[in-house]
Amino acid sequence: MRGRRAAVSGLLLAGVLASAPAGPVVPPARAEHAIEYRYTVLGYVTDAAGRPRQGVRVELVREKTGFSYLGETDKAGFYVIIARLGDESAGESLSLRADGQTVALRARMDPADHETERGTQVDFTGRRLLERPTAFAPTLKRFLSQ
Repeated sequence: MRGRRAAVSGLLLAGVLASAPAGPVVPPARAEHAIEYRYTVLGYVTDAAGRPRQGVRVELVREKTGFSYLGETDKAGFYVIIARLGDESAGESLSLRADGQTVALRARMDPADHETERGTQVDFTGRRLLERPTAFAPTLKRFLSQ
C-alpha cells in the first residue's frame, strides 16, 4: 500500500523541467504529469452502514473520447484516479462508476490556474452518491501526508 501511495504521491508532486545544458535559453518542457495535464477524482466507497468496502473497482470515463481510467478501493474504502485532462478539458463531461452506480461529473477547473490541484471528491455510501468538491483538497492533502 505504501508503494502505491508513494507512486501516486510522486506523480502528483513531481514537476519535471528540462532545459538545454549550454547555449541559448530553451523554455522548459512541460511534463504530462504537471498540474495543467491532470484531473484527480478521489473518494470513499462504503456500505449503507458506513463500513469501508475494499477491492471495489472505480472507473472514470471521458464522455468525449470514451477513454477510461481505473482505480480500486483500499482497506479504508478509499480510491484515487488520476486522469489526463488538460486546460482544454475544462467543463468536459465525465462519468464515474462504482459498484453498479454511475454519477455524471463535469471537469471543474480554471485553465489559467497551474498552481492548484484540480479534481473533485465523490463518495459512494450504500446506494447514495455524493460529489463534494470542497472536500477534495483536504482529502488529497491527508492522503499525500500518509
